[in-house]
Amino acid sequence: MAFAVTSSSSSTAISGSSFPRSSASPDLKVPQIGAVRLADRHATVSLSRRRCAVKPVNAEPKRNDSIVPLAATIAAPEISEKVEVEDFEQLAKELDNASPLEIMDKALEKFGNDIAIAFSGAEDVALIEYAKLTGRPFRVFSLDTGRLNPETYRFFNEVEKHYGIRMEYMFPDAVEVQALVRSKGLFSFYEDGHQECCRVRKVRPLRRALKGLRAWITGQRKDQSPGTRSEVPVVQVDPVFEGLDGGIGSLVKWNPVANVDGKDIWNFLRAMNVPANTLHSQGYVSIGCEPCTRPVLPGQHEREGRWWWEDAKAKECGLHKGNLKQDSAAQLNGNGNGASHANGTAK
Repeated sequence: MAFAVTSSSSSTAISGSSFPRSSASPDLKVPQIGAVRLADRHATVSLSRRRCAVKPVNAEPKRNDSIVPLAATIAAPEISEKVEVEDFEQLAKELDNASPLEIMDKALEKFGNDIAIAFSGAEDVALIEYAKLTGRPFRVFSLDTGRLNPETYRFFNEVEKHYGIRMEYMFPDAVEVQALVRSKGLFSFYEDGHQECCRVRKVRPLRRALKGLRAWITGQRKDQSPGTRSEVPVVQVDPVFEGLDGGIGSLVKWNPVANVDGKDIWNFLRAMNVPANTLHSQGYVSIGCEPCTRPVLPGQHEREGRWWWEDAKAKECGLHKGNLKQDSAAQLNGNGNGASHANGTAK
């Protein structure tokens, strides 16, 4: 998982290196683009500069389940109390018309060091840009499946340099990958569905990562997949994965761009001069692993470039399985991995 830590002060040392901070100030104005209200003049979040110190390496024992080296973390407010499930249902309603920047600020404010952005290497780089604009410390992680496009790996490096951050990458278990490939070959997903491969290369590494957090931030949008994401809220209690405290309900999931159209995300990225994965210029829209991703034609939906040999309503890899209402509780929890068997119902 890739945890990036930033600070709004002039520069912050991370693992022996420093990087300049962008000018997140009380006067920060984010342009309004298309139909997206990037920042409401009358209800904009406070973007005051915040000072924070790097924790000494031996300041306190490192948690056994932590996924971030202590020396690379920035001090942030600790969680003083647990928030009940009902509070997040109400909060989702209150924030439904808020801008992505406001939602991001609320998420970082509420969870401090116990929240991280999940970055896939595509247009969800917008999440990192919004986090930077809040002026708050933030973390970023990514899942390296071992089968990403070379362009995506280069993009990871470019993003780290652009924002002066260091992401922590989560990898699949080598023994599990070896067993899968030896048993079924490198491309078994073309024959019996992608769930098994995604379970090994994505879902289980994500599960390990989230066990060290109380909340995570995703780039899900309602317009991404009509069959699975049309009702994604801006914040929710994660129905599938467990957080630091253990048990279903112990992890909160934030989706700041849930109500934003893809075209408006791209308008925002261009306006802010944010780097992009070069695959986008080759016709790729939704980007995943190399064998399971291809360019789409004009007029095609972006998810048609993912797992094109499978049913459109099954195009989830397991990271957001809670979007699939037809799944039973037994399917969600029975196999202990957050993804169903290869029956075309979940990913």
